[in-house]
Parts: sequence; structure tokens; C-alpha cells
Amino acid sequence: MQEDYYSKKYLLTRPHSEVIAAAQRIPPGRALDLGCGNGRNSLYLQQKGFEVEGWDKSVASLQHLQSIMAAEKLSGITLTQCDLEQVTLDKRYDFIFSTVVLMFLQPEAVSSLIREMQNATQPGGFNLIVAAMDTADYPCSMPFPFTFSAGELANDYQGWEIVKYNENPGALHKVDQQGERIKMRFATLLAKKSAA
Repeated sequence: MQEDYYSKKYLLTRPHSEVIAAAQRIPPGRALDLGCGNGRNSLYLQQKGFEVEGWDKSVASLQHLQSIMAAEKLSGITLTQCDLEQVTLDKRYDFIFSTVVLMFLQPEAVSSLIREMQNATQPGGFNLIVAAMDTADYPCSMPFPFTFSAGELANDYQGWEIVKYNENPGALHKVDQQGERIKMRFATLLAKKSAA
């Protein structure tokens, strides 16, 4: 399967399920992967015909992704090393997404980054966010600087068409002392900006 090509060949984590689902709905265009890491989502979207920009703070992750791009002779992906806590988005994108990244940022940076994402989205374009929550039934056991509270992410997207929103339990790839994947709730949002 297309979504498994890079994960099998280069031992990457499979593209995020929400990115795979969104790519079924969103026509190929200009995409921005905020916190692209080793490139699992950027590589997948490039396969689907998107022109992708991958931004990440980690030089090592970007170098790893660059080596895959070189080995595969890929075009259509541009990489930028930057601190997501201090970015200004001065281009326009059809699809901006951040999966399992916002919880590593400082709280004051998250609201600013979400505003930047919204402003940089073309009319009719999409934002996808998946990030950890801290709730009474699933307290966050990880020392993340930021977690969403119930309803908070949906509230940030008032005025947008909420295509998908849930706060379902999920698991990190990281495991606890018993070797079990760490469980918590995740806020998952796919929203479409008004075309008007």
C-alpha cells in the first residue's frame, strides 16, 4: 500500500491515520507540515500529489528526511529548520497540519501558532490538528508543556466548518515502565476555512 512504502523501506512510523484520512478528502495542493520530524506525513502527501513544506526544529530529523528524499530522487518537498514557537507564516496553503506536536510547545506559543495557521490557510483550505489532552478520566502522565482541555481546540475554530472533531482516547508510541503504550485523550480536528 502507498502509505506503507516509506515506513517499510526506511523504518519510519506509518503516516498518521488522520493525515491518510484527510488526504482522501482534500485535493492535492500546497501543504505545510508543522513538526514534520522524519517526514512520515510529508512523504505520504508528496506521493499523493501535494507540494509539501516540512518544518521542524530538529536538524537531525530534517537531515534524515533529506537523505530519504535524495535516495528516492524526490521533488515536491521543501524543508525548513525552525522553532515552531516563533514562526510567522507568510505564504498561503491549502492544507496546514500538525499531528502530535503542539503538546511540546509552550502554552502561549500554541494559541499564536493556531492563529498563524488559520491566517495562512487559503479560503476553502483545511487545518488538521491532533494533540494531547489532560482530562479527569485520562490524566496526562507525560510532562508536556501544553495539553488541550475539553472543547478547547474546537472553540479555537469557531467560524470554520468543523469536518471532524473528537476527543477520543489514544496511545503514544512511547511506552510506560510496564512496556504498555501510554494512553491519553487526543483532541483531533479537521476544519475547513470558509471560501467566502
